Amino acid sequence: MTDVGYKLIQQRLEKDRKRLSEQLDDIRTLRSSDNRREGSPFGKREEEATETADLENMMAQEQCVIDQLTSIEAALKKFDLGTYGICEKCGQPIEMVRLEVMPTAKLCMNDARKNVR
Repeated sequence: MTDVGYKLIQQRLEKDRKRLSEQLDDIRTLRSSDNRREGSPFGKREEEATETADLENMMAQEQCVIDQLTSIEAALKKFDLGTYGICEKCGQPIEMVRLEVMPTAKLCMNDARKNVR
């Protein structure tokens, strides 16, 4: 992979990290400021079920963003260590096409195919 290719991917990862961090902050702010009627004896069951479903969806979305951020942080750490773009299984370079499509890839295509089976 060329140095330019690495640099572009690194910039993309940093941009994605910033976007996802902001998204995570927004989710957490929305969740903490949500005005639910905790234990209201006058609440309707349908409304409570909707609130519960909304909260579960928000928590699932939050976990998805956290997982994406974790993968991005791991990839950026590899840049710092000089190991970005190296397959974690066989130690060979990961194909540039794969890294362009999936910048957080940990395995080359050959090992990724083996891992799926």
